[in-house]
Amino acid sequence: MNQTHSDIKEKIRSEIENQTKKPAMYRVYLHNDDYTTMEFVVDVLMTVFTKTPEEATMIMLKVHREGIGCCGVYTFEMAETKVLTVQRLAQIEGFPLKCTMEKE
Repeated sequence: MNQTHSDIKEKIRSEIENQTKKPAMYRVYLHNDDYTTMEFVVDVLMTVFTKTPEEATMIMLKVHREGIGCCGVYTFEMAETKVLTVQRLAQIEGFPLKCTMEKE
C-alpha cells in the first residue's frame, strides 16, 4: 500500500505539531490575610514578579479588597519557583502570606 506525497506531508506536519505544543500555563495568586503588610506585598510584587510600583500597588489593592489577586501567568516551573520564593520570603519576615498557582 503506497502513501501519497500529500499523505506523508500531512503525517509529518501532525507529528511536528504534537512535538511543539505550547506548555501549560499557570496563574500565580496572592491571597489576603489580616497580618501581612501592604508594603511587604508591594515589595514582593516588585521583586519576585518584576512589577512596577504602580502595577504592584494595583495588584496589592485588588488582593486587599477582593481577597485574591493574580500576579502573572507562567510556565509550571516558573510559577512553582515564584510561589516557593514568595512563601520563603514571607516566612523569613514572619508573615502568613499565601501564594498559590492554578492551571490556566
